[in-house]
Amino acid sequence: MHTIRVAAVSINSPLGDVPGVLAAIDHWTRRAAEEGAELALFPELQLHGHCTPNTWELAEPVPAGDSVRQLEQIAARYGLWLSVGLSEKERDLVFNTQVLIGPQGYLGKQRKLHLSRDEVLFYKGGRELPVLDIGKCKVGTIICYDNQFPEVARILALRGAELLLMPHAARVRMWDDTPGSMAAARRHSHEYFISCYAMRARENACFAVLANQAGRAGYVPMYPADSPHQPHHCGGAIFFAPDGEVLASSQTELIRDEMVVQTLDASRLAAERSLPNYTLKTRRPELYEELVREQVRY
Repeated sequence: MHTIRVAAVSINSPLGDVPGVLAAIDHWTRRAAEEGAELALFPELQLHGHCTPNTWELAEPVPAGDSVRQLEQIAARYGLWLSVGLSEKERDLVFNTQVLIGPQGYLGKQRKLHLSRDEVLFYKGGRELPVLDIGKCKVGTIICYDNQFPEVARILALRGAELLLMPHAARVRMWDDTPGSMAAARRHSHEYFISCYAMRARENACFAVLANQAGRAGYVPMYPADSPHQPHHCGGAIFFAPDGEVLASSQTELIRDEMVVQTLDASRLAAERSLPNYTLKTRRPELYEELVREQVRY
């Protein structure tokens, strides 16, 4: 790994407004470039929205879709790598997908593996765990709920990942318009992310970067307005070092569009992986057979 500067962009994704979201991605990519970032992480399903009612109609092929072409133009314009979430359609099936695009074009994608809550109504789970080499580091992507399964990060680390990207559209806690409600939801989601994911970085000696959607994306008619299934996301951008330390994060009072930029020093990764108790060196895979057995017996 080489030292790399990364931007975590936590912004809203208004339902049905793909042109507006692409314009926002262009805006924040430009800002990331101005701050010296070489890679910008955008949230899960940034382009087409989280569980948008007409997801099937909006979903596009990857990499042949128009939105990927526009993302390639943005990446080339500002000279950055972009990780962006969208709804992907293949053979009339839709996947929750995160694409990785560089100044030279599309490199690869990660499809979400485990579908949470109502996502099963819209998406099919993926089956692959690629690690993509962007030159300065090797990148693995873990989409939102997939981070709850430690096996995913471990497999990516075993396949060579040095940086784990964690795009989210997490509905951790709803908020209303009463005083303090927004701040309480924002702080709760921040603490929740740290409690869950600092260990993903530490147990695999990887850098990890999280970016969550921020704000009320709209209302879907199939749920009550105050339902926790509404696409309302508490925001958040967090950087974890390979020892689990929080290197940088967004503020914890307001749910708003924001960006955090952080330099990931390659020496931090080398320091952890050279320790005598580096877990990928001391692990005992011959003892873990039960992990790949289905617990339900027929």
